[in-house]
Amino acid sequence: MATLEWSCAPRCYQVVKNHLHRKVTEEHPLKQQTVNVTVADKNPLSLALALEGTDPLSKFARQEQELNDPLTQMASEFTLKSKRGHSNELEDNALNWSTRRLGILNRFTTNEKLSLSTSFLCTSSTESGGENFKAQTVVADKVKYRLEQLDNFDACSMRHMMDLTQQEYIQRFDQLKQELIQSWHNDQRVKALKIAIQCAKMLSDTRVLQFYPSQYVLITDILDVFGKLVYERLRAKAAGAPGASAVVLQREREAARDTCQNWFYKVASIRELLPRLYLEMAIFKCYGFLTTSEQEMEQSLLRLTSQLRGIADPLVSSYARCYLVRVGVPVTSSKVYIRDNFTDFFTIYPQIFRLVARYNLHPEIITSSAYLQLYAPALDFMLQCLMHKSEVSAQEMLNECKQLKNNGAVLLSILNSSKGEFIAAHAQEFLELINNCDTPGISKSQLLRPLGSCVSSCAPLQEQRVPFLNAAFQTINTLTDPNEYINCVETWAPFVAQYFTIHEVNRLLGELNSRMCLGKAYEKHYGQLQSILTRIMQNYRSIELLLIQPHFLPYLDLFHKESVRVEMCKSILSHYRQNSEERTYDAVVTNALMYLGKILNDSVNALTVEDERRQISQLINGFINKVHFGKDLEHQLSFYVEARGTFSNLDAVYVTLVYAACKLTMRSSNRQGVKSLGFVKACIAYCFITIPSISSVQQKMDLYLLCGQLALRHLCLGQADACFEAALQLVNELPAATVDFEGKPRCLERYLVAYLCNMLATLIVVPDSPEQGVLYFLRLLLDIVGRRSFKTYSTAPAIIYLHVLDMLYVQSLERFPYHIDGVVSNDGLYGHDPKFLVEVNNLCAQVVDSILMQLKSLGAAHQQRTQAQLAMELFMRIVRYADLEREPLCQLAVKLWLLANKAQAQLDSETIPQMLCSVEHFYKLVKDSSPSRAQTIAKLLIRMRDS
Repeated sequence: MATLEWSCAPRCYQVVKNHLHRKVTEEHPLKQQTVNVTVADKNPLSLALALEGTDPLSKFARQEQELNDPLTQMASEFTLKSKRGHSNELEDNALNWSTRRLGILNRFTTNEKLSLSTSFLCTSSTESGGENFKAQTVVADKVKYRLEQLDNFDACSMRHMMDLTQQEYIQRFDQLKQELIQSWHNDQRVKALKIAIQCAKMLSDTRVLQFYPSQYVLITDILDVFGKLVYERLRAKAAGAPGASAVVLQREREAARDTCQNWFYKVASIRELLPRLYLEMAIFKCYGFLTTSEQEMEQSLLRLTSQLRGIADPLVSSYARCYLVRVGVPVTSSKVYIRDNFTDFFTIYPQIFRLVARYNLHPEIITSSAYLQLYAPALDFMLQCLMHKSEVSAQEMLNECKQLKNNGAVLLSILNSSKGEFIAAHAQEFLELINNCDTPGISKSQLLRPLGSCVSSCAPLQEQRVPFLNAAFQTINTLTDPNEYINCVETWAPFVAQYFTIHEVNRLLGELNSRMCLGKAYEKHYGQLQSILTRIMQNYRSIELLLIQPHFLPYLDLFHKESVRVEMCKSILSHYRQNSEERTYDAVVTNALMYLGKILNDSVNALTVEDERRQISQLINGFINKVHFGKDLEHQLSFYVEARGTFSNLDAVYVTLVYAACKLTMRSSNRQGVKSLGFVKACIAYCFITIPSISSVQQKMDLYLLCGQLALRHLCLGQADACFEAALQLVNELPAATVDFEGKPRCLERYLVAYLCNMLATLIVVPDSPEQGVLYFLRLLLDIVGRRSFKTYSTAPAIIYLHVLDMLYVQSLERFPYHIDGVVSNDGLYGHDPKFLVEVNNLCAQVVDSILMQLKSLGAAHQQRTQAQLAMELFMRIVRYADLEREPLCQLAVKLWLLANKAQAQLDSETIPQMLCSVEHFYKLVKDSSPSRAQTIAKLLIRMRDS
């Protein structure tokens, strides 16, 4: 029983609301605005420049910083030089060999042991594994050191390193490159030349055939470095000193020319053919110091082309021709020498297949298919250089290919090197060549794959597409090997999806189903099957049309492995969320989406991590929010009922379904009549049944409150009472803290205070049920808060009680400040009945007693600041709500004021003055309407000032 006698004072003043002026706007007020400023003049002091951040002071500071920063100056100079020399660079990045280098090294690898012969890797350097070579001399042993160096240059000092792994082999070549560079910078030009010669000799070593393309890349890297060093030295010598006279510059150019001739004489004196040719090609760019005529350059390239005929091994010869094309493309636009190289290559082409026949008898060395693939990097690059911006050359090569016997290798390179437009224009011609091709080591699937990739990016003409597709798949369906078949279909799937109707796509899926089910071939090709469906979805226009095809869902049944099937369903739903229409109303599409979602839901178990649950829930929620049956609200609710039964493992989906049903309730409010009310009750009942299945207490409380407010809005008072009671009963189940996404604990007391304040604001308009008594929900709330355990010295209970006091004062008013249309609240229900006011006053007294007990406990714990703040809050409520003409209430207000004043030092300096101002303002409000109450407040103000 409360010891304090409380009496609510009637409101004797008008509350004036200061409404803000409304303004029509096109954008959200919190949206970040972008300022587009048009610069009308070049005045550095203009506002436009200031808005762009280029005010004069900042501009000068930046210029000064750039002048003082050497790296910035170097970068600026490099940019200018690169712009000036841009015309000398390759026009197309596809002709740049460096873009192919890494791909070759990754593609052509070996597990065999490799060998290396060189006289420039000393034992210490070899053991160090890649450290730089340093020629260190001691003054006392200078003569001895020079003799050792001469001995090292002798061929008798050649060291043979055997049983090297591929990684060790690459490290040795990196060491040789560093040794060459260091020798050059130490003015040991002969040593650098000898290193380059020895590296070039290694290009004749084909003992490990499958590694030869990578070996070629590593060695030509060293030769490129050597050629660049020679060229840069000659260029620096020809440039002369800065500021030199014309006579001196002419003399320097003559000296550079002589030095250049000397280098070519040195290279020409190399006895062996292969290193002599490679070294001349490595420094071929230096011919620019001897002649400026492009014709002479072309003659030199033709001469080298004829000399390359002396190389017997066709593989070594092909890569030597590739290197010649590499050095020739930057210096001349002529393609005559490239055409001559292909003429020579076609001459020795039959010899390649004599080797293929030999390797067929000895597959332990290398298979015929792998041997022919060794030629691909060289042929692809040469063909791309020949056919670059020259459709005539491409047509000539295609005609040459038709005349060749066993033309599969050349045809494959043409398909890999030609532009999509050329292949699209001759697609039927290429397909006939593939059908007639019977090259050992080159399967039809190898040829069909690049053709499919090309036509996917650039399709043939509209009238040619259907017969071309039929002819292509007639050939693809003849492939008996499932691996070859699925690899072909993988490359052709984008072409079918992008340029044909849904019937062709459905037929493709059906053929895949039938072919991959034979012998359970799908078990070995999950990756390709997944890739095919992904490519179809990416290239086809409508994901909804795909979902309703007869062969689409059976295609998913090919993924018998659960993890793969789940990933595929994720991919489909993710693509649907990003690319589908805003709303889906087709029942077949909805059923397909439900099937996919059920697979994902069934994959969730107790071991599923939270992040996986969240990802799956987002995908399912994405399509649930898009399902929309228009005005057929009953059908929409039926869909939600079905979804609730299907996705029972995902709380986040249940939350989405409850929100969706609440939106459905608001949509139905536009309809009139008993049918609409019945549908609203059905939606709220759906929510009330669904919410208990959610595991999170916090989410259940939020949803119960929302559903109760919605039921109240639609005059469903019984359902509203049930929702509010269920929400309050969950308060004691709410944990004291939860764990956020970062794994840190987060206290829920602040959430609970905000939640109960929202609940109290709603309960103001909730009428009392005749079966439950006066202010039943408020009494239940007070009982639950009293039984809940809070943290020590927590202010949460006191804050809740203060808001309860606010709510009770509103209940004492003759008319509440707000209502819900159609709902008769307690002000209309009781009509300001004295018995009801007695109940309100008794509850107010109980609440004030509870707050005073909180203040007492805070004082015992020496929490003076918190105690003073709560005392001030209670003091203001007593002043505003209580009848201060009653002496006990007035004395309580004075005591609270004195209690707050004791801790004035711990409060903000403005707190006490602001409180005085508030009481003075309240005095002015009631002065005219209630003189007696104003007189009491005036006496209180005097006592406040005196204290």
